[in-house]
Amino acid sequence: MAVATMPITKTTSIGVSTLQIARRAVLRYLRTPQLIVLGTIQGAMFLLIFRYVFGGAIAISGGIPYVDFLVPGFITTGVLFSGMGAATGAAEDLEQGFVDRLRSLPVPRVCFLTGRALADTAWNTWGLIVTAAIGFAVGFRLHDSVVNALAAFGLCVIFGFAFEWLFIMLGLLAGTPQAAQGMALLVFPFTFISSAYIPVSSMPGWLQAFASRQPITYMVDSVRALTQGQAAETLIGHSAGYLVVRALLWALGFVVVFGPLAALRYRRS
Repeated sequence: MAVATMPITKTTSIGVSTLQIARRAVLRYLRTPQLIVLGTIQGAMFLLIFRYVFGGAIAISGGIPYVDFLVPGFITTGVLFSGMGAATGAAEDLEQGFVDRLRSLPVPRVCFLTGRALADTAWNTWGLIVTAAIGFAVGFRLHDSVVNALAAFGLCVIFGFAFEWLFIMLGLLAGTPQAAQGMALLVFPFTFISSAYIPVSSMPGWLQAFASRQPITYMVDSVRALTQGQAAETLIGHSAGYLVVRALLWALGFVVVFGPLAALRYRRS
């Protein structure tokens, strides 16, 4: 699908180039409304299934209702489900020749990666808003300050940006949208081996060692502690500050590792 873009001149800076590529990617999303509708319906369906089908069989200690335990985990891991669009989008740009056309223009090479990351982060942010609204509709409630809740939302945006670099790299590595979608799906099992949907303490001992230390658990627990307050901190066994610092370090690690790998793959593709 052809999408009009503004002409880029020799004097175009990396900032302007990034915004132009991000604008193009956002327009592609907006001109494919089924992505918005299906993504919203899919997220709502999974949340309703966990809330009303599995929720009755899962008990959380510490007096936290399962819906208040679930929604922070579901919102946080939602950035991974939305991130699949970054993988398939990067693969489509590569397959359809947009990357080759971009290389013929006098623009910084890195602007393709930064533009895609910016656009897909904006798409993630929309998904976070929708998921949060559905969460409140099914009974989720805040048990801490609004300021901490906004900080938790900001953390989710940061986590989404960090994971974008992983998915962009996978898309460039795959080369085709179908392969990119398959490779992106390999990340999703890690959401279940975390504290997103059930307490880590309910897992077998050998699995707890991994689940309690992997990045998604730190990210989910930081959002949960900021939205549920002291009860969540007691359940998790750490303060919100402790969890936020470690979650941000993991997010930084994703950018530092997968950003250069995506750039390397882009140069070779």
